[in-house]
Amino acid sequence: MDLKLNGMRALVAGSSRGLGYAIARTLAVEGCRVAINGRDQKSLSQAAQKLLSDTGAEIMPLAGDVGQLDVSAQLLEQVVHTFGGLDLLVTNAGGPPSGKFECFDDSSWQHAVEQSFLSHVRLIRAALPYLRQSKYASVVTMTSYSVKQPIPNLVLSNSIRAATVGLTKSLSQELGADGIRLNSILPGWTLTERVHDLMSYRAQNNGTSLDHEIALLTNDIALGRMAEPQEIANAVVFLLSPVASYITGVMLTVDGGIYKGTL
Repeated sequence: MDLKLNGMRALVAGSSRGLGYAIARTLAVEGCRVAINGRDQKSLSQAAQKLLSDTGAEIMPLAGDVGQLDVSAQLLEQVVHTFGGLDLLVTNAGGPPSGKFECFDDSSWQHAVEQSFLSHVRLIRAALPYLRQSKYASVVTMTSYSVKQPIPNLVLSNSIRAATVGLTKSLSQELGADGIRLNSILPGWTLTERVHDLMSYRAQNNGTSLDHEIALLTNDIALGRMAEPQEIANAVVFLLSPVASYITGVMLTVDGGIYKGTL
């Protein structure tokens, strides 16, 4: 299927590795001009070089922590200066640390809000003037299936990512008249560096092994395995594309069947 993405201009936040990288790579393969972002300049540069080598697409690396106040506006200025505008935006940031409720003080909560909620708010706000000028404007926010089914020992993520889903749904209603579509992807357990860290945390707390914790987890997934990053990226890029032109306000769970609810 032709996703009709060739020549579109995209910014993918948090894309030097993991899900963000897989999304950026898939957009590049589809012919997009892609700005990637990460906090570590070295890792970001390496990711940009690999994307360029693998896809031949125009790749623009932009270092910066989207959890910080002014970074989002700076990123958008650089993207528009180079690409001449913006069509597609993926808001994505690293998740909060593991732990139970009593582990976290106010500063931990505030940092998690900045990183995992306000980063989405600021990126979308900074992008809006340019998205309004695009005929194919589309935004995907990256959250988690935990907004439907809380995950043990992830109270920060469970709480704060739910706010991003509320934001996405609200803006899909507010901005529909401007032709801007907003959807959210709710990934399940995926083979990324962050999931490896979370499983290691569980193993340490439970006095077990990494392999044991992964086996326990996958036993609860209908498909019996974690996702590959590419499988999540495929869903994201479809929702971003003009092929999904009548889809907005959707919270799409891509989790292999671990979520047991009907809604």
